Amino acid sequence: MLLFQQRDSYETPCCNYSSETSSMSSSVDSCVSFSRLSFENLSLIRSESSPENNPSLKPHRSSDSSWRAIQTATFKRKAALGLRDFRLVRQIGSGDIGRVYLCRLASGDGDGGGVYAMKVVDKEVLAAKKKSERAETERKILKMLDHPFLPTLYAEFEASHFSCVVMEYCPGGDLHSLRHKQPYKRFSLSSARFYAAEVLVALEYLHMLGIIYRDLKPENVLVRSDGHIMLSDFDLSLCSDAIPAVESPHSSPDPLDSPPRRNKELSPFSCLFRSKKIQTLTANRLFVAEPVAARSCSFVGTHEYVAPEVASGRSHGNAVDWWALGIFLYELVYGRTPFAGETNEATLRGIVKRPLAFPTRSPSTAGEAHARDLISGLLVKDPASRIGARRGAAEVKTHPFFKGLNLALVRSLTPPVVPDAQRQKTTTAASGSGKKSTAFDYF
Repeated sequence: MLLFQQRDSYETPCCNYSSETSSMSSSVDSCVSFSRLSFENLSLIRSESSPENNPSLKPHRSSDSSWRAIQTATFKRKAALGLRDFRLVRQIGSGDIGRVYLCRLASGDGDGGGVYAMKVVDKEVLAAKKKSERAETERKILKMLDHPFLPTLYAEFEASHFSCVVMEYCPGGDLHSLRHKQPYKRFSLSSARFYAAEVLVALEYLHMLGIIYRDLKPENVLVRSDGHIMLSDFDLSLCSDAIPAVESPHSSPDPLDSPPRRNKELSPFSCLFRSKKIQTLTANRLFVAEPVAARSCSFVGTHEYVAPEVASGRSHGNAVDWWALGIFLYELVYGRTPFAGETNEATLRGIVKRPLAFPTRSPSTAGEAHARDLISGLLVKDPASRIGARRGAAEVKTHPFFKGLNLALVRSLTPPVVPDAQRQKTTTAASGSGKKSTAFDYF
């Protein structure tokens, strides 16, 4: 039983902004393309190689047994999977626009051991709440993603008036639940650094695709079976364009108008992870792909995590994600958010007017001093002056807080908590005492 309150996300259209690149009402259409990061003249990339056009193309899932089981079941059926191909086990979560169920393949492919999370939304209820486009936005975004720290869309289908998407199941719960299990309900600095680094890498990828997340909070950061994170819930995200540029710390952007000259065919994500152009940049040059032109005027997010420009009803853009990263890191390190008030209104007033303060006057270690400096840079109330607002993750990654951490190889590090290993220990202890453990059977 959870003894703490989950914080809800909100979306309230505040105004019609004439230069809004993509409001929630139009984000579905803009999500169809990969964004300009794919380079407008990338003739070397075939359209069918896009994960949106070819759902089986998921390079980061090539060694995933659950993914292979889905592909095997699809091949045997010779058609797309439907509700009858899955067996629901139990409900494991619920949200503003749907419920989540633990499920298995009904055919038993993958030796019957593969479990999945199925998100089910009632289209009639969504229509009544005028939230149909939010569900469609999330579905479109899930089709685009192929990243170790982001969800994989295994299958999607309609069943009566229900819309279903099947994704990876994360047995480690979320960071909000996990934080409450830590001593003093806060993570150690090294653990907070690890989780912040993985979230940073995930945000970098999303922004490269022109996606502003807009709902970062520990409740939406799930823990996979191997202990690494997975961001969830994209129904509040804003889809726009990210214009790639190569620049030095003191120069203006230098857009990359043409792809590298190569004869072999490229995949859509080669420009993100394997581009020779990026690999050969000098040390003082940065690859920047940030959706700086995106604007929205909706009130979107969780009260404790919204940026000042959102709380005050002004237009907002990519900088809201970097503000949220600062709140996120503060909460992991200190066990609470910096501007929380007794009511939502008091919280919003604090975000707009109250200066940032830390629990103690001075940091206890050099590492905490670096953490405070990064948090202070991310929680600048003026979005134009906020770290990451112009150069995105490329700027945040250079901060001393991440010094010595190879962010490109963060997936190879051992996470602070590994659910699989802890479950084995718990199961062994439980078998001796006759008690059954459900330590990680929640979302």
